[in-house]
Amino acid sequence: MFSPEGPSLRELAVQALSSVERGYDLLAPKFDHTPFRTPDPVLDAVASALRGMGPFEAGLDLCCGTGAGLPVLAQVCRHRVTGVDFSAGMLEVARARTRPAGPRVSWVRADARALPFGPVFDLVVSFGAFGHFLPRELPGLFAQVHGVLRPGGSFAFPVLAPPRPASRAYWMLLGFDAVMRVRNAVWRPPFVMYYRAFRLSDVRRELERTGFEVDLHALPEFGHRRDGSPRVRMVVARRLP
Repeated sequence: MFSPEGPSLRELAVQALSSVERGYDLLAPKFDHTPFRTPDPVLDAVASALRGMGPFEAGLDLCCGTGAGLPVLAQVCRHRVTGVDFSAGMLEVARARTRPAGPRVSWVRADARALPFGPVFDLVVSFGAFGHFLPRELPGLFAQVHGVLRPGGSFAFPVLAPPRPASRAYWMLLGFDAVMRVRNAVWRPPFVMYYRAFRLSDVRRELERTGFEVDLHALPEFGHRRDGSPRVRMVVARRLP
């Protein structure tokens, strides 16, 4: 994170004391050199799984950031792909990226909680964005996704298995969330980023309430934990007619 290409400690501090939108505008030029970007192995595994379910006609990358997930859509969508994000800085970087050959690409600045589309997509994907939404916002977010999918369309995203209680990763995430809660209690505007607020059981329940049929697909590239459960799953929520 503190390599010459990545943000400095001071830059991260300034970002963390900004709003979510302004913070990502500031971080955008160096975002791809941070651990916050979804790793390529995760993107590749999702693309591999989706190829077996496609092809799709039109795809949307929800909260697309700098566009790292666009090649996933380009591999499985035939006609057009769209990236949507509310950070102008992140979209500026995304537009400057080399575009993969294949479907037509467009970028739209908009809030995921108020998407400016009708039911025109067959596939919506999202990578690493859900920590920016409070649990009470999930029903509205999922309703937005439901509204932009054609009947039978799919909403797909990877979910990592939560760290085991008492593990180092567990305490690190717990500590991070605690710091963010203190920060938001004493500083405005808030910066919403909670790693432990997106629980798979809650997410599945809310998706089903919204009108999705939900399946879980293990991503075999990441193996299994000691109890036999997958380390990484892909949630595939299909919009019911």
